[in-house]
Amino acid sequence: MFEFDQYLGFLAFLTILTIGFWLMIFLLTFVIPYWVFGSSIERFKEIMAERKAKREA
Repeated sequence: MFEFDQYLGFLAFLTILTIGFWLMIFLLTFVIPYWVFGSSIERFKEIMAERKAKREA
């Protein structure tokens, strides 16, 4: 069915595919939401600081 080098290539393909799959799951469920919400919170803090500076000036 498979020769040994084809078997190793198939295992390498499955390994890379699996690593890519779990990397995408990790990025979509943790990294991207963390990045989006963190930057939104920081922008909100900047806006509030600008408003406070305008009120005091």
